[in-house]
Amino acid sequence: MRARVDPWLLTLCGSRTFMTLVFQAYAATLPVLRETWDMSATAAGSISMGFQLGYAVSLLFFSWLADRVSARRVYLWSAWLSAVAALAFALLARSYVSGLSLYTLVALSQGGTYTTAIMLIADRYPPQRRGAAVGWLLGSSSLGYALSLLVAGVAVRAGGYPLAFIATASGPVIGLGLGWLALRSSRNVVHPRASGAGFGSEVLHNRPAMRLMMGYTFHSWELLGMWAWTPAFVAAAVAVGGVAGVGAVSRGAYISAAFHVMGLIAGSTMGRLSDRLGRRILLLTLAAASTVCSFVFGWLIGWPAGVLFLVGAVYGFTALGDSPVLSTAFTEAVSPAYLGSALALRSLFGFGAGALAPLAFGAVLDLTNPPGVTPTVWGWSFVTLGLGGVAATWCAWGLSRK
Repeated sequence: MRARVDPWLLTLCGSRTFMTLVFQAYAATLPVLRETWDMSATAAGSISMGFQLGYAVSLLFFSWLADRVSARRVYLWSAWLSAVAALAFALLARSYVSGLSLYTLVALSQGGTYTTAIMLIADRYPPQRRGAAVGWLLGSSSLGYALSLLVAGVAVRAGGYPLAFIATASGPVIGLGLGWLALRSSRNVVHPRASGAGFGSEVLHNRPAMRLMMGYTFHSWELLGMWAWTPAFVAAAVAVGGVAGVGAVSRGAYISAAFHVMGLIAGSTMGRLSDRLGRRILLLTLAAASTVCSFVFGWLIGWPAGVLFLVGAVYGFTALGDSPVLSTAFTEAVSPAYLGSALALRSLFGFGAGALAPLAFGAVLDLTNPPGVTPTVWGWSFVTLGLGGVAATWCAWGLSRK
């Protein structure tokens, strides 16, 4: 079957877009929340860390479960839980403690709609067209992140952060409906495991799979740290340019949304391109380019807005562009019978690193700026993310040249 955007793939991607509408609600409103909830940069980073750790645990559990009861069932169960958790966060998160607890709960519910979608696509499309299909899936997630920032940016100006939370929480509710529509006639597939094989031989001793897993881990450190803090950084840059208060916050959200649109373009094109050029060359090129952006982006406060936007757009494209390529290569390196469990381990490492990155970023931000004022030195925090990019580039370099 061709990996065109057929009705099944389009509906599944639409479900994923709305599921992720809540993902950037916190990042978009972070400058307001830091003041309203009286948080240091480290405390603010801890909420992002809680979300990413919760997401890592969620991915670990749901991916493992999908090997045993089918990816289809797990996707729908997770979508239902996500809708409930998102509404609870929107209605009840009104302080640092409640925000940390409920945003982590949102993350704990969401993991079953990511890796299971990759598994569903791997079952449906052959390897020579799989990169394009996975690319559309990852691109749809980026669209959700962009819409999350746009919706939150509009809502925070109209009704403050509570309205932004409510508006973005509607996404998982819609995503649940679209997920059911896409999968209502799909089969529950559980792949049998060959006798004599095991997780150790199929995954842990599988050198290409483990190298791809390492690359994904370092990629996640850079990408998720960047996603968590870029809206606040852009808002700070806008404030230096003379726009203050909620106006700077909303404009930071809008500009950051444009960077996610670049991720949408990258996700929907790089997977297809890797079907033609090969996985390694795309991974190597994109990882190296995003590393350069990490080392440059944070030093651009005070530079012309056009320069900031241009570098940010390239950053958004390259940091996300290797995601579909990494995921597609991983489905090709691991036996289908162990793919869910392998994705579970990959998710634990990747999103575990992604959970620590915002906290490390915030800690460096606190160390390099005077306490109690809006940070103006952001470069060293982004350099911290770039170290992950260096490691991801090294992992891509060591892959087979076939």
